[in-house]
Amino acid sequence: MTENTSTYQSLTPAQMAERTGVSMDTLRYYEREGLLQTVRRTESGHRRYSANDVLWVEVLRCLRATGMSIEQLRGYCDLGEQGDHTQPERLALLLAHKSKVEQQITELQESLHLIDHKINIYQDALQGGDS
Repeated sequence: MTENTSTYQSLTPAQMAERTGVSMDTLRYYEREGLLQTVRRTESGHRRYSANDVLWVEVLRCLRATGMSIEQLRGYCDLGEQGDHTQPERLALLLAHKSKVEQQITELQESLHLIDHKINIYQDALQGGDS
């Protein structure tokens, strides 16, 4: 065994998928796209994921779920690979993304308000029809 398994528990692709909620196909896609670069391999070539990989995939999943494109994710990853001197650029990217997410939340809240209004109209009509 070449790795010290007492410092972290390595996960198989199936375990990683279950732990993160990301499919094995998506994990492989992230790896192909350069978004998941630290995946270790056993001597027989099988993927093994570390605790840091789990945390990173959770970040990727969050950013994707909130609308960040693969291209933007790739740019974010590339900046991270370049070192700490890119922290201002990474911060700017995340602040811009946060602003877009906040706008989406505002729009969803407005839509929810309209849906609630329509529900109230139907409920009032049905209650009036029961009398």
